[in-house]
Amino acid sequence: MATNIVWHQHEVDKQRRGAAKQQKPCVIWLTGLSGSGKSTIANLLEKKLAEHNKHTYLLDGDNVRHGLCGDLGFSDKERVENIRRISEVSKLFVDAGLMVITAFISPFQEDRDYCRGLLEAGEFIEVFINTPLEVCEKRDPKGLYQKARQGDIKDFTGITSPYEAPKAAEIVLEYSGQSAEESAEQLFALLQLKGYLAHA
Repeated sequence: MATNIVWHQHEVDKQRRGAAKQQKPCVIWLTGLSGSGKSTIANLLEKKLAEHNKHTYLLDGDNVRHGLCGDLGFSDKERVENIRRISEVSKLFVDAGLMVITAFISPFQEDRDYCRGLLEAGEFIEVFINTPLEVCEKRDPKGLYQKARQGDIKDFTGITSPYEAPKAAEIVLEYSGQSAEESAEQLFALLQLKGYLAHA
């Protein structure tokens, strides 16, 4: 832990930054198994928000591991650190007045709760993409489940590493033949209903 540092309070706060963008800053945290549709839905949601002139930033699991978390593997300890870093970055983006969309497996409830705890009430929207393992494995867009079953990938969520489903997500998108576009529309409607797309 660093010492001899002091937090400097800014004169312009996130409420003012959000008001300038006509939106309520928040983190829209998509969680679910690999292949559940997180990245696809996140991309569609961001596109929809951009069409309504909202200021967003999308943090995607694979993209972040190319840079910020490029030094991390996939052990439980490294997964925790991965989400810790993402949580801190998300908090900074919220302070900047942005609507942050994240697409991470984030398998542990404690880690998702860590991000929620960094933010003020109403700023963390947990979205559980509840796609069954057998459906994700059948899709297997990256061929990861096959490699995990063959033992080529260790600590793979859903196969050799656990996934803790959210206990009280703000929204659950159930897999029932619903398209990714329909799921993104459902998410957008929730944000609109809850007042995130306009600032008082």
